[in-house]
Amino acid sequence: MSRKTIRVLLALLAAARPPTSTAATTYRLDSTDNLEIINTRAQIVTYRGRRALHLAPPNANADPDHGSMIALVNNSGFKNGAIEAEVAGLPITFMDSTARGFVGIVFRAQPHAAKAENIYLRPTNGRADDQLRRNHSVQYESIPEFPWHRLRREQPGVYESYTDLDPGAWTKMKIEVHGTNARLYVNGATQPCLIVNDLKLGDSSGQIGLWAFIATDAYFSNLKITNAD
Repeated sequence: MSRKTIRVLLALLAAARPPTSTAATTYRLDSTDNLEIINTRAQIVTYRGRRALHLAPPNANADPDHGSMIALVNNSGFKNGAIEAEVAGLPITFMDSTARGFVGIVFRAQPHAAKAENIYLRPTNGRADDQLRRNHSVQYESIPEFPWHRLRREQPGVYESYTDLDPGAWTKMKIEVHGTNARLYVNGATQPCLIVNDLKLGDSSGQIGLWAFIATDAYFSNLKITNAD
């Protein structure tokens, strides 16, 4: 068989190979109808000029030690691909003096968020005068077995990093997920500010959700989920 024939056959095989498929779904988050609300009070409000989903503590006596507020998107099966959203977080300091306005996205969540991967922002850390606080601006954790404080204790600096954040401002998050790897991009940056190479739930699948720490006024807009094979 000639080299020319081999090249033609390889070209034909490449053309016949099905391309990687992607399917994107956008949620305006202007209704709570398609959400499972967990440990939070969810409302549609206008925040900084746009309609948004607002997550707040379920009541005035909410316990800051039991702190995940989550809105799971129904039927949002996700394994690999990208998750994009605009988020804003403000700390409720009368509930917790150390609150930072934690706000982010859970993915591959199991039913009722019993387990989930979580990547979130600490908005007030981004421009703090203390460098160590700045180094804790973005965080990965895996609920419930690998909370942030366990990961920080066992592998300091591996699952958190710095990025510039303006508390209360709309901030764009993009999380790319493939296998056991995840990368976080903030505000359209071409390079990730956080890389996770060992997602604790393994090469799993599950739902997407909006997440915030309970001592937070959290806002979400323009959620886009892109599934990839």
